[in-house]
Amino acid sequence: MNIGSNGLVYTNDNCIGCNRCIAACPVLTANSVVENGDKQFVHVDPDKCIACGACLDVCEHHAREFDDETERFLADLRRGEKISILYAPALIANYPQNYRYILGTLQQMGANRVISVAFGADITTWAYIQYIQNNNFQGGISQPCPAVVRYIENFIPELLPKLMPVHSPLLCAAIYARKYLGINDKFAFLSPCIAKKMEISDPNTHGFVQYNVTFDHLMRYLNRHGISKTPVKEELVSGLGTIYPMPGGLKENVRWFCGEQVFVQQSEGEKKVYETLHKYAKRVTGGRPVPFLVDVLNCENGCIDGPAIEESKRGDDAMLYAISEQKAEQQAKGKGLWSSKKSCGARLRMLNRAFSKLKLEDFLRQYTDRSREHQFLIPQEGQVQEIFRKMEKRTEEDQSINCGACGYSTCREMAQAIFNRCNIPQGCVHYIKHMVEVDKEQMERISEDIREKNRVIREMVADANGQFDMLTGSIASMAEQNANTADESVGINESMQKVVECTTKMTDVVDQINGLLHALEQNNNGIERVASNTHLLALNASVEAARAGAAGKGFAVVANEVRSLSQSTQQTARESNRNKDQISTVLKLITEDVEQLRGIALDVNDRLRNLAASNEEIAAAAQQINEATNQLHTHFQNLSQME
Repeated sequence: MNIGSNGLVYTNDNCIGCNRCIAACPVLTANSVVENGDKQFVHVDPDKCIACGACLDVCEHHAREFDDETERFLADLRRGEKISILYAPALIANYPQNYRYILGTLQQMGANRVISVAFGADITTWAYIQYIQNNNFQGGISQPCPAVVRYIENFIPELLPKLMPVHSPLLCAAIYARKYLGINDKFAFLSPCIAKKMEISDPNTHGFVQYNVTFDHLMRYLNRHGISKTPVKEELVSGLGTIYPMPGGLKENVRWFCGEQVFVQQSEGEKKVYETLHKYAKRVTGGRPVPFLVDVLNCENGCIDGPAIEESKRGDDAMLYAISEQKAEQQAKGKGLWSSKKSCGARLRMLNRAFSKLKLEDFLRQYTDRSREHQFLIPQEGQVQEIFRKMEKRTEEDQSINCGACGYSTCREMAQAIFNRCNIPQGCVHYIKHMVEVDKEQMERISEDIREKNRVIREMVADANGQFDMLTGSIASMAEQNANTADESVGINESMQKVVECTTKMTDVVDQINGLLHALEQNNNGIERVASNTHLLALNASVEAARAGAAGKGFAVVANEVRSLSQSTQQTARESNRNKDQISTVLKLITEDVEQLRGIALDVNDRLRNLAASNEEIAAAAQQINEATNQLHTHFQNLSQME
């Protein structure tokens, strides 16, 4: 995943912000440090990146990747586009045994012509010497390396007049193939270089080449799909142009034709070469003597060890031996301009004759001053000091630690990078260290505060434990009292049950009394009827006794007694009925009271049953409260044991 930019070189998700890429990069502002959450990433600025590949060489985390046009080339080839191959001499150095089969595979896939760029290097050598001699051009800077060209265009525009106005071997080969061989195909360059994409896309190269196909991406494809066993048939036999990709290759070519006496300044390596160019700019602007030619390459081991070769081959010195064998093979032929037995002058004359049909102007080019787009802002001292204050670098000693952990050589460079908004104070390890110390002091204060709070908490916990003891006792007492209440409720319930039973019995007794009173009433009524009849009989007896005269006196006495008894009996019956009525009235009231008492007793009984159930619920709730209290008490005891 590309999380950095849309340039040739970009950052992926593996980035851990180690800053090695910054340290290796020759452009101070080509990398930007940004924060994403708690992580820092180093992204690539596509406008400032010169695609030198230094970051790919040093990144152990495989956090940098590059783009090329391999996929588009293969897709167009499969669609039947007419494409011819231009291959760098570095292909021979990297794959001395297989390069013919690699090229043969591309031909079988549909590629048309296959031309070695080493032939274009021979043209470049011829064009360099022609231009130098025709224009008395001393101190020209070689330009086979597009990373060097773009660096000068972006950051040292004062050297543009010294940049050799001759196309690179790639473009010389493409121009020759198109203008002199009449090949109208699209051209794909098999390349060890990422930056070649910038060269072939530059308006000053007029679109002669359409694809930059890197060794790394091409071999990934061929290793998956297989390499043909049919070798390619090579075209355009080349000379010492084969050694162009090795360090000092151009210098050896120039000396081969111009003599060992010419001074060719040589420099390679991502850091060294750009330092050399800045020093050279001072020499040029200072009017000091300059060499015959400056031979510079971005990569320390030359193009044979370019950043776009397979990772397994990087730094392999076997490639130097392979390219040396190519050189020895050319010189061993001992013919014509490649013969070591001929003088430099004779070789040069033969070179000029070999390319006599070429027009020098076909192979010349121009450059673009891009420095306005890539200005590096130089902060004033006050601004630098303000940045240092933000970085907590307040003393001269702190401002010159120069540990290099940020990726820059000095603390001042780091401050300049921050000023140009391509880094942040958090990228400084000593700033982080300072912040850690500040955090440490704050943490110590917080820790002391926590200890004090813990002491107060322990006291509160101890007090809470005491309160819990009281609460536990209260709950136990409540449970006990509730149990007693439950027992009392059961006792009362039993007694009230007896009350209900007694009221029931009383009701039965009252009913029985009422029955007896009813029977008494019936008896009284009978007595009254008998007494009434007896009274009537006594009255009749008195009448008859009166009629009997003296003979009836005794009978009259009896009749009187019977009548008196009848009257007395009737009086007693009437009084008994009155008493019965009074008793009935009282019994009615008793019955009502008993019913009311029974109703109350039943209601009390129901309430007691509810109370008993409530007591059970209260007991269960009290048990749960007790268990929860005990558990909470245990937690507080555990808390009190914690520091």
